[in-house]
Formats: sequence, C-alpha cells, structure tokens
Amino acid sequence: MKEYPTFVTHLECSYTGETYPADELRGLSDVGKPLWVRYDLDALAQSVSKEQLRSRLPEFWRYREFLPVRRSENIVRLGEVMTPILPAFQLQQRLNCGEILIKDEGRLPTGSFKARGLALAVAMAKELGVRRMAMPTNGNAGAALAAYGSRAGIETYVFCPQDTPPINVQEIAFQGAKTFLANGYINECGKIVAEGKPLMDWFDTSTLKEPYRIEGKKTMGLELAEQLDWNVPDVILYPTGGGTGLIGMWKAFDELEAIGWIGSKRPRMVAVQAEGCAPIVKAFDNGERHAQPWPDAATIASGIRVPAALGDYLILDAVRESHGFAVAVSDDAIDRAQRECAIHEGILLCPEGAATLAALKQELSTGRIQSDEQVVLFNCATGLKYPMPAEHGTIDLAQPIDYDWIKQA
Repeated sequence: MKEYPTFVTHLECSYTGETYPADELRGLSDVGKPLWVRYDLDALAQSVSKEQLRSRLPEFWRYREFLPVRRSENIVRLGEVMTPILPAFQLQQRLNCGEILIKDEGRLPTGSFKARGLALAVAMAKELGVRRMAMPTNGNAGAALAAYGSRAGIETYVFCPQDTPPINVQEIAFQGAKTFLANGYINECGKIVAEGKPLMDWFDTSTLKEPYRIEGKKTMGLELAEQLDWNVPDVILYPTGGGTGLIGMWKAFDELEAIGWIGSKRPRMVAVQAEGCAPIVKAFDNGERHAQPWPDAATIASGIRVPAALGDYLILDAVRESHGFAVAVSDDAIDRAQRECAIHEGILLCPEGAATLAALKQELSTGRIQSDEQVVLFNCATGLKYPMPAEHGTIDLAQPIDYDWIKQA
C-alpha cells in the first residue's frame, strides 16, 4: 500500500491551542471551534524542494507534502488543474492602476474553488472510514461534495436555501447527492445537518466544522506563490462568506515562510462582502473579533450570502494581521463589474468574483488600495452557472437582411 510522505503531527484548536491526535475523525474542538492541521515543517522542508515540484503534474496534489492524505488510494481525482492567472490589461488601463491579476478558479472540477476543499475533505473522510457525509450549501460546495462523494463511493446529503440558483440545485442532485431545499438561510440548513447527526450517522462537512477543507483551500496560496515565482502580490481581494479560502491562504503563507520558500512579506488580505450580507465588514469596522449574525441577508452573489461564519475570528485575524480590511459592495456594483470584465477582458466572472472587481474599483477611489499595487482578484466559480441577462437582436430569414440595422445594433 503506497503512502505519501506526509508530515501531520497533530490537530490544534484555533481558539485555545489545545491539541488532539492526528488520524482520528474529528469535527470541531472541545470548545466548538475549528481545528488546524499542524505539520512537522522542518521535516517537510527536508523532504521536498521547489525544483522537485517542477516535474510534477500541474494539479494541486503536487503539494502533497503540505497535505494530510497519507495513502494514495484515498485521493479522489476529478482533474484538479492548477488554475490560470489571467492579466486584466484592459481593466488596468481603464482604472489607471497597478497590475490586476485574476485567479480563475472556475476551471476546477464542478466549476468552482469548492473543489479544492471538498477534494481534501472527501479524501480524508475516505481515509478515516466515513461512509456518509452531509452539508448545507448555497450551491457550489454542495456540487463539489456530490461529485467527489460519488467518485469516492460515499453517500452524500445536501441542504440548500430554497432560493439557491436552480442550476446549482440540479447539479447537486444530478451528481448523486440526496438534495433538499429549505425555507431559510445556509446557517439554518446547517442546523438541520448538526441536529441530524445522531439520527442519520453522517459526518458534518459544513464550512470549518472539519479540519480538512481549510487544507484544500490552502492550495490556493501555495499555487499562487509558485505561479508568482515564490512571491506574493501586494493585495488579495477575496469574496468572503464562510472565509475558508482566505483563512487557508493565510495559513499557506505562514507555512511557506517557515520552510524558507517565501519571505516575510504578506499580501494585504481584503475580505469582500455584499452590502446585503456583510457581517465581517461590520465587525471589522467596529473593531470586534466576532461578527453578529446578519438579519435578512440578501444579495445576487449567493455564494457569499452567509449570515454567520463559524470562523469569523479567523477571517478578521488574517485581515488585521495583514493590514488589510473588509469591504462591502452593492449588487448594482457587482452587476456592473461582471459586465465590464466580460466586455473588456473576455473573462466571465461569477457574481462573487465580480464583487472583488467592484471592491477594487471602489477602494482605488477611496485610496485604501494604492494605484501602484499589484492586485489579485479571486474568481471563485465559472460565470456559466449564473444568469446572464443580455440584449440581442432577432433576424427574420423570410425578409431581406438589413445590414445597416445590424451595424448599428
């Protein structure tokens, strides 16, 4: 049985620092907080080099020493490519600013960055003997759980708010998850999962309620640093709901510095939310470490409509330690940014990804982002999953073609 060289030493409560054994199935710590996976970084540094990475497949499993899966047979692959960084030259000129780079996570399996976290969560569930998994979702995470669960032979249950985009609901159900819509928000769907554990005997795979989705999302930071020749940008704008990716990237940068692959420079982490659901922004502005649940949450960017984030303090810690900030943008600004990027760059952002462009435009004008800073925007999913209202003309082939009308359209 082949084993990967992994260096996990223990799990650690992100709130109290209490430690727990590795390789045991765990959800939250004893005080109900997310768990970190900790590694022997000295041994890791001796085991792999930057040069060795160059000969590996262009997938996020190339970072296997940084990941917790021990047995190769438990890795569940669906084609986890390294996602491209796309320069946005036209937008840069229009905004008269520093380099804009778009990390396009929509190229991953199931069309979103949720594949990173769920690939790791499902692989570790398989390794630790889990046969049934459940989660709440606003769409993309459920699709990833359904796909990877089916691939791994694990039964999955997914609970969605009733206004989850229909294409997401269809995708989740079609890929094998037992799928349910509920008349509430994602946190209320999460209560269904939590309360059902003793009756249904499923493993709760909700955001940050198990240790391994962070490790999957951490690969965004590892991959970004490698693609930038082991440097980091000045600013990262990240669409923030549960915040696992922002937290994971912050962890990745710390681990990379500890093994000597990057220096002490960190990007300023900017948590981007929608005005209709901005609990992290409110907590940041008020100088608080924990966010209050957001009432009547509403936004076209359904993926960041998370009224209460379990890892609120981890998001806020990373933002503050990086000298970044949290910012909210309007749905109108999101819609305009999505159209602008499609028209001028040919890049179809999802609404959550468009929120980061809207935030960049807004914060260049306020001065919180300087005009000479290199900025990375995370497009977290393919825009093809979302409505694309657009005008078009109609031609009657029974009539002469009016090319003057076509030219003026």
